[in-house]
Amino acid sequence: MTSAAPMRIVIVTDAWFPQVNGVVRTLHTLGTTLKDLGQEVIFVTPDHFRTAPCPTYPEIRLALMPRRKVARLIEAAQPCAIHIATEGPLGLAARQYCRKRNLPFTTAYHTRFPEYIHARFRLPLAWSYAFMRWFHGRSSGLMVATETIEQCLRERGFRNIKRWTRGVDTGLFHPRHRARPPDDLPPGDEKRLLYVGRVAVEKNIRAFLDLTVPGLKIVVGDGPQIGQLSRQYPDVLFVGAKHGEDLARWYAAADVFVFPSRTDTFGLVLIEALASGVPVAAYPVPGPLDVIGDSPAGVLDTDLGRAVERAMNIPRAVCRTHAELFSWTGSAHQFIGNLRPFRDDIHDLEDLGREIAGSNDQAAAE
Repeated sequence: MTSAAPMRIVIVTDAWFPQVNGVVRTLHTLGTTLKDLGQEVIFVTPDHFRTAPCPTYPEIRLALMPRRKVARLIEAAQPCAIHIATEGPLGLAARQYCRKRNLPFTTAYHTRFPEYIHARFRLPLAWSYAFMRWFHGRSSGLMVATETIEQCLRERGFRNIKRWTRGVDTGLFHPRHRARPPDDLPPGDEKRLLYVGRVAVEKNIRAFLDLTVPGLKIVVGDGPQIGQLSRQYPDVLFVGAKHGEDLARWYAAADVFVFPSRTDTFGLVLIEALASGVPVAAYPVPGPLDVIGDSPAGVLDTDLGRAVERAMNIPRAVCRTHAELFSWTGSAHQFIGNLRPFRDDIHDLEDLGREIAGSNDQAAAE
C-alpha cells in the first residue's frame, strides 16, 4: 500500500460539531477534500458517545468511558490507517487501542494545549508538555502546520514531526462579498475592525477589545466569555457565530482583521480574512509569523494598535494574492503522504480486517 493508493482512513477527534473552531473546520474540510481525491474517511467523534460538558467550557462535549466503543468503531471501519487528531478522551482511547495491538498511528498538534491550560488554570507548562510528549511520543508522525510550531516542539523534546499545512476556500471567502454587507451591520463610514474566533481567555481577545484605534470593533464567534465581555464592552458589536456565506460577508465587510491570539498553531481565520481581501494585524508569534511573515499582506508588531493602523493601508488585492498560495488540495495530499498505513503489502481491506481481528484476539489473550 502506498500513500497514492486509495485508502480507508479513520480520523479520531474530540473536537467536532456543534463546536465552531479552526480544528473542527480543518478536519471537516480535510475529510471532504480527501473524499474528492478518492479516499474513504470515517470519523470517530463525540457524536457516537454519551458526553458531558467540559469544565469551564460547556460548549465542548467530552466522551464518557469511550474505550470499548472506540475499539468497536475502528474494527468495524477496517481502516488502512488511523489518525488521532486530538488529545482528549477519544484520542486517548484510540491511542490505547493502537498501542495494545501494535498498530501505527499518526497524530496532530492542532492546539497549543499547554498554553491554553495555563491560561485557564495556571497549571505549569512543564506538566502539560510532559503529557503531550507522552501522548505524541509513539506517533509515527506528529503533524504540525508551521515551521515555527515545529521548532517550538523540537526545542521541547518532540520528535517524528511532519509538516501539514492548511488551505482556504477562495471561492467562498472572496472580496466580492463586500458589495453586499451583512444585514445587521450598522451603517456608517467608520473603519471596521474584525475579530473572528472563540470568545475565550486563551485567545487574548481583550487585547483586541481594549484597542484605542478609531473604528467599530466587531466580534464574530461564540465562547464562554461572550456574556461577560458583551456587557463590559457595550460599544463592541458581538454578532455570535456565523457560517458559510454569512461568515464570508462579515469578513469582506471589514477594513482590517485583528488577530490578538498568542497561542494558535496556525490561525485558519488569517487566510480566510486574506482571501476576503482584508489585511491582517497581529503579534509576531507562531501562526502569524508563518502565515504572514514578511509578506505585504499584513503587519506584525508587538504593539497591536500600531499594527492595526499600518495594516489599514494595505491594498485588498495584495491580501487576496497571498491567500491564493494556500490550497486545501495541497493540504490533503500532504496529509496522505504523512500517514502510516498498517502494512505496505496489504491491498485488500478484507485481509486487513482479518489482520486487525487477529491482533484483537492476541490482545484479549494478554
